[in-house]
Amino acid sequence: MSDKTVKIQLVKSLIGTRESHRATILGLGLRRVNSISVLQDTPSVRGMINKVSYLVKVIS
Repeated sequence: MSDKTVKIQLVKSLIGTRESHRATILGLGLRRVNSISVLQDTPSVRGMINKVSYLVKVIS
């Protein structure tokens, strides 16, 4: 098991976004603008980040 992590921050509001993108953001553990979540760096998490890349910023 790898102990690599990725830190992401929600930088844009969810207002006016697709429902599936909102669900993805919640799945990543982000709730409000500027909230930060630290997750395991797995292919599934990377795919979720790529799906909502216009809403989030990868910090590390």
